[in-house]
Amino acid sequence: MNQAVSDGVFPGGVILAAREDEVIVTAAAGRTSIFKGGKKVTPDTVFDLASLTKPLATALAVMKIVAESRIDLSESIRDSLGQACSGEKAKITWAHLLCHTSGLPAYRPYFERLLEMPESRRRPAMRSMILDEPLVHPPGKITVYSDVGFLLLQFCIEAVTGKSFPRFVQEDIYPSVPVSGLFFPSHTHMAVDRLDYAATEVCPIRGLLQGTVHDENAFAIGGAAGHAGLFGSVRPVFLLLRTLLAAYTGISDGNWLRPEIVARFFGVPENAQRPPGFDVPAQKGGSCGTYFSKGHTVGHLGFTGTSFWMDLERKIIVVLLTNRVHPLRENEKIKKFRPFIHDEVMQRLSRRET
Repeated sequence: MNQAVSDGVFPGGVILAAREDEVIVTAAAGRTSIFKGGKKVTPDTVFDLASLTKPLATALAVMKIVAESRIDLSESIRDSLGQACSGEKAKITWAHLLCHTSGLPAYRPYFERLLEMPESRRRPAMRSMILDEPLVHPPGKITVYSDVGFLLLQFCIEAVTGKSFPRFVQEDIYPSVPVSGLFFPSHTHMAVDRLDYAATEVCPIRGLLQGTVHDENAFAIGGAAGHAGLFGSVRPVFLLLRTLLAAYTGISDGNWLRPEIVARFFGVPENAQRPPGFDVPAQKGGSCGTYFSKGHTVGHLGFTGTSFWMDLERKIIVVLLTNRVHPLRENEKIKKFRPFIHDEVMQRLSRRET
């Protein structure tokens, strides 16, 4: 980790590795910012988790409403959104959105139009933009990793629960798991302004981003979205993943997080390449390296330099949080570093096993 800082992979980062309940490795390196006032990164440093929002907030929210029999993954989202969801989009199911097979495009810069509007109009305007978005493929046919799909999931969740997405996650999901320390900064009563945040990009419009969501589309609608906006430090991420892993293996404390629900979200459905809301390692050159159990590993990456991987068979969890986009997003050295550091960790864990 220190070498990665020296090599300019990221200004700061922290890694945590655990087997079952035992945390075996925790290592922090670097600083929260390259500028004056930057602090030493510690395990308590808070990172913009970026697309880890997808599995750790959005997918978890869908898990809960599935567990409560309010929806089924095979249902059309039109059942929740009504007549506004028409034409080919009426064929899109919850599973399609979660598995990135909805046919929606990967990305659209909605923020460019939204930031010209009054703040009160932006969320309904984004919803309309997505529902008006032409599909690039028929639903259920091709996997295209889609932020747009998870933005639409946010509005689906709100239609079912009657609550704003961040409020539902922070009031109904995390306390019931339970886990604390994961939050949307603009939608919490916590004293988040006093936390030590890892800086992300120096934006030409917004300036240095530190404690403010990096993703522009999420920023445009208030900082919390279905695809990005979640913040947290390494231990809360681990504790939530440990709870999911325990439920998957049959250890449940009686809440809604039941083994059969988690197993459904950790498995890749037919005609898909990803589990609902999660990811699996690439067949070649995966970011988790070479030592995670093939066919029994789930995880996810975040654009800001975050990731987690879980070996479901060996009950190993590795969380890596960095701010590789600080000061500029063009730094992509983490692509080579991720598999390297995961291999280092897994080899050390293997030596402990023997």
